[in-house]
Amino acid sequence: MHRLARQMFNVIPAPEDLAPITYIDTNAEQPSVDLPEGAVESVWRSVERLYRTGVHPGLQLSVRHRGRLVLNRAIGHSHGNGPGEPAGAEKTPMTTDSPICYFSASKAVTALLMHILAEDGSVNLMDPVSYYCPEFAQNGKRTITLHQILSHRGGIPALPRETPIDTLWDNDEIWRLLCAARPVAVDGGKVAYHAITGGYVLQRVLEKVTGESIETFLDKHIRQPMGMRWFTYGIAPESVSELATNYATGPTPVFPVSWVVNRALGGDINTVEEVSNDPRFQEAVIPSANLCGTAEEIGRFFQMMLNGGVWEGRRICNEMTIRRAVQQFGSLQIDRTMMVPMRFSAGFMLGGDPVGLWGPNSRGAFGHVGLINKLCWADPTRDISVSLLNTGIPILGHHLPALARFVYTVCHRFPRLPEASQPLGGSLA
Repeated sequence: MHRLARQMFNVIPAPEDLAPITYIDTNAEQPSVDLPEGAVESVWRSVERLYRTGVHPGLQLSVRHRGRLVLNRAIGHSHGNGPGEPAGAEKTPMTTDSPICYFSASKAVTALLMHILAEDGSVNLMDPVSYYCPEFAQNGKRTITLHQILSHRGGIPALPRETPIDTLWDNDEIWRLLCAARPVAVDGGKVAYHAITGGYVLQRVLEKVTGESIETFLDKHIRQPMGMRWFTYGIAPESVSELATNYATGPTPVFPVSWVVNRALGGDINTVEEVSNDPRFQEAVIPSANLCGTAEEIGRFFQMMLNGGVWEGRRICNEMTIRRAVQQFGSLQIDRTMMVPMRFSAGFMLGGDPVGLWGPNSRGAFGHVGLINKLCWADPTRDISVSLLNTGIPILGHHLPALARFVYTVCHRFPRLPEASQPLGGSLA
């Protein structure tokens, strides 16, 4: 792409030869089983095509098929190669061990924590939030349930417009604002994506009933049992320099897209870049938005769900807990925050037939998107768990066909299994 075109599209140059900036975890990758010839390399080529669009300075990909890690690779840089970087900036290669912020894909993990809490009887997800935190009942929110919050039907999709950005890492002030908020609805009949708010509500309830922090609960129930290196809300101060830098790439959104972005995120895309690279955000605990880890780690999480709650012989949660977590709630609806049709469970974005968020014929698939570009999902009908992480934050642009092509390639090259072969005893649809 010509230099002037790169400036117009706000992207980075991609070298002709990608081998010097590609990292393949040869020690972890395993040969594929029962896959069409060339399937693995076909998927990787689709990632290379996405990288060549220039919108993502760094990418990671992890794919498991039938429980085997068939792809664990990275391309590009974790630092120093954004479109606005000064000439001569030091570039840090992206590897499969580089931590990246999952953004909204964090919600899937936080949701499963709540389902684990329900499994042990500490909460009932059909109870109102106010049963556990009475102060939440203010201004008509007395009947809003935990399940409504998880399924984006809680009626509090956004913080007040005048809320200062630095309130995001002041959990007590956030809670005060949420308790004082007047809901847009309380009957759970309308879907409106809770980009930030829901995580704080779930955190407050979890900490109230367990008497421990959500970080400790995550560590005890998922991170340590599954042997994760990262996989924490925020990142320890001594490791902040290792966290990949985020870049607002692609054309600057204009109305009406800019209106949707501001409505969902509470700021424009340049503000999102600035905030996400702020050490105060990176070190905070924001359960809806700042879990940090690698593509392999979030892929490991979804593989555990495919396994019915088991990881390497160790039970993380019951199989029925997984089924309840991914069961569709309500019908396909236009989401009133994102203004696109969505299917949700109590915590997960669901696929669809004949085509859905996770590709063609993906009704049984479940996962979560992070800032539109990070895609993390599992599909029991194909017995795959997939996680594509990246460091660009483009909203609309020329990269979208390549991103869609990646999802299609995964679905095409990892075909559906006979129903009797699907994990968890059959499709979760």
